[in-house]
Amino acid sequence: MSAMAANPHESAIGHVTGAARYTDELHMPAGCLSMMPVLASQAHARIVRLDVSAARLADGVVDVITAADIPGINDTGAIVQDEPLLPSTTVEFYGQALAWIVAKTDAQAMSAAKLVRVELAPLTPILSFSDAKAAQAYHMAPKTLIRGDAESALAQAPHRLNGVFESGGQDHFYLETHASWAYVDSENLLRVHAATQHPSETQHIVARVLGVAHHEVVVSCVRMGGAFGGKETQANAFAALVALAAVRTGKPVRIKLKREADMVLTGKRHPFQTQYEVGFDRNGRITALRAELTCDGGWSLDLTLPVLTRAMAHIDNAYYLPHVHLTGLMARTNKVSNTAFRGFGGPQGILVIEEIISAIARQLALAPELVRAHNFYGGESGAELARDHTHYGQPVRDADGGLRMQRIWQLALRQGNYSERIQAVAAFNQSSPVRKRGLAITPVKFGISFNKVVYNQGGAHVLIYHDGSVHVNHGGTEMGQGLHSKMLAVAARTLGVAQSHIKVMVTSTEKVPNTSATAASAGADLNGQAVKSACDTILARIFAVLRKHWDLSDESELSAADDQVSSACGKQISFKDAVVLTYEARVSLAATGFYATPGLSWDMDSNTGHPFYYFACGAAVSEVEVDGYTGEWRLCAAHLVHDVGDSLNPLIDIGQIEGGFVQGMGWLTMEELVWDPNGRLRTVAPSTYKIPTISEVPDALTGQFSTTLLDNAAQPGVIYGSKAAGEPPLMLAISVREALRDAVAAFATKPSHAPISLACPSTPEAILRAVAAVRN
Repeated sequence: MSAMAANPHESAIGHVTGAARYTDELHMPAGCLSMMPVLASQAHARIVRLDVSAARLADGVVDVITAADIPGINDTGAIVQDEPLLPSTTVEFYGQALAWIVAKTDAQAMSAAKLVRVELAPLTPILSFSDAKAAQAYHMAPKTLIRGDAESALAQAPHRLNGVFESGGQDHFYLETHASWAYVDSENLLRVHAATQHPSETQHIVARVLGVAHHEVVVSCVRMGGAFGGKETQANAFAALVALAAVRTGKPVRIKLKREADMVLTGKRHPFQTQYEVGFDRNGRITALRAELTCDGGWSLDLTLPVLTRAMAHIDNAYYLPHVHLTGLMARTNKVSNTAFRGFGGPQGILVIEEIISAIARQLALAPELVRAHNFYGGESGAELARDHTHYGQPVRDADGGLRMQRIWQLALRQGNYSERIQAVAAFNQSSPVRKRGLAITPVKFGISFNKVVYNQGGAHVLIYHDGSVHVNHGGTEMGQGLHSKMLAVAARTLGVAQSHIKVMVTSTEKVPNTSATAASAGADLNGQAVKSACDTILARIFAVLRKHWDLSDESELSAADDQVSSACGKQISFKDAVVLTYEARVSLAATGFYATPGLSWDMDSNTGHPFYYFACGAAVSEVEVDGYTGEWRLCAAHLVHDVGDSLNPLIDIGQIEGGFVQGMGWLTMEELVWDPNGRLRTVAPSTYKIPTISEVPDALTGQFSTTLLDNAAQPGVIYGSKAAGEPPLMLAISVREALRDAVAAFATKPSHAPISLACPSTPEAILRAVAAVRN
């Protein structure tokens, strides 16, 4: 399957024993202070009075920070500067932090926060898509993406459908809430330890808020207890706050959010509302699509623009759309500023086309899996060359000229025993009036690279010591996904040494500067190539020394493997001894590595180009059972097939695939964010916000939950033939929602071609409403 060994996660033992340390568990300097927020009690209001005088006199309080105390620029916006760290005039969402108390303990800070006197003059909040439309409250001008002539093609289409579809948000619900701490060291250098996916951006934002140069700030990230996009930009504000407090007080300062505060203060996955009209032929092939996608950006822009762009680029999923007219809008609401979340808009776009495919299949009385196959790029056989470019202009064929989706689709049908399951489900439904089963198979095609071309770069710094041991520094961050494990594998394979000789160091801006976020599923691609580049540079120096030592020609072939360096003529030396010879020859054993993804382009005005280096594809078969009286359901079986190329570590990739699938299932079926009419988030804890647990997943030992990696799938031009596994698998969970729709349809009392309306998330309540609708 893979040339790489299936080693466990490099911190696996630390994770299960508790030995692994996270940001707030590091050894902090003595006298570390704590920060707690003063939260706004309205969603939109003018700040009339903010009196912190009583809080300043409270027991244990060292400082109280408001907007007036910021020495630099009061803004943490990632793309545009529309996001004040602390508001000075206006409250923009319920729970916005108006001030922060700095005290000796958490309890003292929390107590003092209650003493702050706040007077607000209410303003009318915008809390929904309809509110935003009525007020024309949008972050930027509409975005468009056009191919062909959708209007004419719709007019000529044999069949047409239209509809409105909404998908909900999702809280990241990482195990480790946001945490940062900072201090000024003896050299007057500000050191920030942050749970951040983007240390370089955190460094830049801290410097912006403090009004200092970047070189005066060092940001480090040891590891994160989950992130999923929620610590890409949202970590910056908390790092800036502790940095500001540390500079003002001269003491180390920390923030560690409680779960409720984390859920109230931080952004979520973007909810989307899509209005569409689609034209198609009698076989269900789409001939034209017109759609308006509106996402809820929240109160500030954050990463909403690229999230919307990726959603528009992924509305095709695995299907060829000959005529397309897309409009994208970014609603500005008085809610938390929504942000990156695993898939980054891709899931929302893909979900729209799967909703459409289902409606088409119902209207034509065709099996949904057949309609999906009819619409594949290249057709069902993959032989139709005209159907091989996306609606934004990028070819979808692999480097070998093939289309892997067809191979994946057929493998998933076999692995999931689809034909047999169809018959078994039908037989069960015939005999069961109360409970019905549903079955579905859905595909995923997901583009890998950052939307913004400049972010597609990675750096590394590798050092080899006199005894042959190795330190690897790279710009990526470890959030449990196994990036460090993969970098160990890359360095070991390139240098030809055992992984036990290598140590991956804590990510820090003082080691590797100007890095990109660990996001877009590109962490292993970018940092792996950079690590390999650095290792190759050092290895070339070692080889040059050995050629001279062995009196070989400059062209003599040398190789490194199994802790040895060998020549084609039979000479051999241990890697350690080769390092000693290189050191004695006064040749450097340290090198930087750099990688920039080639061939990428994107026109932000037309939303066309070649934004992705490759596509990661997969398919899933899911079977569910629904109770018609309660709407409760269970996942009977799930069989996943995914293309990870030639895996850098199969164990890590399988974990990512299964974890992504379960997280996607949570978003689609149970994770419901509820705001009250005042704009206050009411689902702020596990008691009110349901995330999937192990009880929601079939037992793998019974064979009802399986993951298959596509074989013979090495990808040219990427690190050792591997492909990304972080985000694409999340969308495999769409098969669960489509299976639920199939089960709901089985409750129908009379034949109908009307689409099955199923809200998203498809909670038991939503399922019950859908069942009632088909029974009437």
